[in-house]
Amino acid sequence: MKVVIAGGSGALGQRIAQDLVGRGHDVVVLSRSATPVRWGRHVRWDGRTVEAGWASELAGAALLDLCGELVFRRATPANIALLTSSRTEPTRALARACADLDQPIPVLLQMSTLAIYGDAGETVLDESTPPADGPPQMAGVAQAWEDAAAEIPAARRVTLRTGIVFDPGTPAFDRLTGFVRWGLGGAMGSGRQWISWLHVEDMCAIVRFCLDDPSLSGIVHATSPNPVRNAELMSTLRRSLHRSIGLPSPAPVVHVGSVFLRADPALALSGRRGVPKKLIEAGFAFTHPELEPAITDLLAA
Repeated sequence: MKVVIAGGSGALGQRIAQDLVGRGHDVVVLSRSATPVRWGRHVRWDGRTVEAGWASELAGAALLDLCGELVFRRATPANIALLTSSRTEPTRALARACADLDQPIPVLLQMSTLAIYGDAGETVLDESTPPADGPPQMAGVAQAWEDAAAEIPAARRVTLRTGIVFDPGTPAFDRLTGFVRWGLGGAMGSGRQWISWLHVEDMCAIVRFCLDDPSLSGIVHATSPNPVRNAELMSTLRRSLHRSIGLPSPAPVVHVGSVFLRADPALALSGRRGVPKKLIEAGFAFTHPELEPAITDLLAA
C-alpha cells in the first residue's frame, strides 16, 4: 500500500512511518522542512499551495493527515489562531489537491483529539458523544480541523480522535516523567480528572487496523480501553521511576507553573474518560491495555 503522511516529520509521524515502512509499505512524508526524514520518502510542500510535485503522490494512495503545531503553549488568542491555522490550512490544501484527482483517494485517516469533548468530567465518552462547545484551544481547534478535513474527497474516511500518545522523547511523556524525577510527581489539581492515554505501539497498530479494515469509518477513538485518573497516572509513574516522594500540584500551583513553562494549565487540569468502543467492537486487540505495564515497557525502551 502507498501511504502519504502529511506532517509526518514529527515524532508521531515518524513512528508511524517507521512501522509502515517496516511492513513493506511505500510511505511518502509531506514536510515543510528541507531536512530529510529518516523514515519514508521525503517530499517537500509548503502546506498551503497545491503543486504538482507533492499533489501527484496522492493518486491511489491512502492519506494520513497529521498536520499541526504542538499544543504545549499558552491559550492566548494568537496561539489558538496558530494551532487552528496550522491544521486547517494544510488540510484544505490536501482537499484541493484531492479534488483534482481522477478518483477519490481510497481512504483518509484524519487525526483529531479527544480534547474535542472539552473538560468532560465523569462522562464516559464513546464515538457517539457530541463535541463540546469549548474551550477554544481544545474543542474549538479540533472541530475546525475536522470540518476542514470533511472537504477532502475520499472513498472511505476515518477520523481518529486520540488520547495522549505516550512515547519517550515526546513532549507529553518527557514532561510527565520530568515532573516525577524533579519530585513533583504528585496529583495535579484535584487528581480526579480522567486521563485517556495510549501506548505508541498501539497507536501504530490502530493506524494499520484502520487502513486495512474496510468496515471502519467515521469517528474512531484511538485510546486505551482503560483510562485512569490523574492521581493514578502520577502514582504509576512514581513507582515505575522508583520515586517515593511526589509533591502534589494544587490548581493554583499549576496555573503559576504554567506561566513559567509557557503552557496551558487546562492541559493538566481538564480530563476526558474516553473509550475505544468501535475498535473493540471491530475486534482490535490492544498490546498495552493497562497503564503500569505500558509505562514499564516505554521506560525500558
